[in-house]
Amino acid sequence: MQLYTYFRSSASFRVRIALNYKGLGYEPVSIDLPKGEHRADAYRAVNPQGLVPTLVDRDHRIVQSLAILEYLEERYPEPPLLPSDPLDRAYVRALCGVVACEIHPLNNLRTLKHIRKAYGLDESGVNAWYRHWIAAGFEVIEGFLGSERRHGRYCLGDQVTLADCCLVPQVFNAKRYDCDLVPYPAAMRIFDACMLLPAFDAAQPARQPDAA
Repeated sequence: MQLYTYFRSSASFRVRIALNYKGLGYEPVSIDLPKGEHRADAYRAVNPQGLVPTLVDRDHRIVQSLAILEYLEERYPEPPLLPSDPLDRAYVRALCGVVACEIHPLNNLRTLKHIRKAYGLDESGVNAWYRHWIAAGFEVIEGFLGSERRHGRYCLGDQVTLADCCLVPQVFNAKRYDCDLVPYPAAMRIFDACMLLPAFDAAQPARQPDAA
């Protein structure tokens, strides 16, 4: 199994957590996003979207992090990262969607590059944009956790799920941009609990080969 990845890519981080948690060995293949390696013909031949991550499993290529997470859950169901109850599954998928579909697209590298160039924003302006959408997204997460009352040690009670795989990398990104996370105590307690688990710790950016 191969994972085309970049150490700071939160989408890749999600998949690294899941692979580690399920005990699946893989070969990381680094794609340097700031250098534009994802736009090179060699990588486009692997993933025409030119995005990371891409998972290669037995000559099959799977793209888009949420699709990869679902594939891993279906192909390698133990230990599970989705609960058995349909309503619990919907809850977990909703949290995944808040991160992957509402927060991340507004703050990924290509979006930040575009707003910097198109609107002439300096670093301070880009950071303000980033922090605004982090705050908006984490307000939703915190409110959702509070209203649903299903969280415990992790997003769903004491069971690690795909929601945790999505939440943790987004917290890392928020910390990198010095976002104020104090208003989100439930999310941060979950983050701290997750980071005590070897699967999460080993997947963090600083521990990746291409972080050097």
